[in-house]
Amino acid sequence: MRIDVDIGAQRLRLYDGAVLLREYPVSTGANGAGEIQGSGCTPRGRHIVRARIGAGLPSGAVLRARRWTREVWSPALHAHHPGRDWILSRILWLSGCERGRNRLGCVDTFRRYIYVHGTPDVERLGQPASHGCVRMRNEDVIELFDLVPAGTEVELHE
Repeated sequence: MRIDVDIGAQRLRLYDGAVLLREYPVSTGANGAGEIQGSGCTPRGRHIVRARIGAGLPSGAVLRARRWTREVWSPALHAHHPGRDWILSRILWLSGCERGRNRLGCVDTFRRYIYVHGTPDVERLGQPASHGCVRMRNEDVIELFDLVPAGTEVELHE
C-alpha cells in the first residue's frame, strides 16, 4: 500500500502496487507547498505514516494535541469555537524520509505535526485551506485509516 497526495489536484490516492484502490478529495495548505516550520505550507516529498491516532472514536470526534476532547463536532460546537483548526475523527501523523528536505531541522514534517485528518462537513475540499495538513471528509479519513498500517509510504507532490 502507498498513499499519493497530489497538492495541485487536491486529491489523495491509495494504491496497492500499481492498482488504484481509492481516491478522495482533500484540502492541503492554504499557503501552498513548502517545508519550513511555521510556514503553513504542506510539505513535499517521501514520507511514512509514523503514527495512527483515533481508532474506534466516533466520526467527528474532536482531537486536540492528539487526544480526544470527549467532544463530537456539531454546527453548534463550531459556532462556539470560531477560528478553531478542527482535527476530527482520525489522525495519520506523517514523518519525512528525506533528510534536509522534510526530515530534521526546520523542515521536519513530524515535528511540524503534519497530519492527514478529518475536517468538519462545512469545510470545502478540493482547494487549499489548511494550516499545512491534509484535510479529508470524516468518512473518508476513517476508511483510509482502516486500510493503512503505520509505516505506509506517503508521497506528497505538486
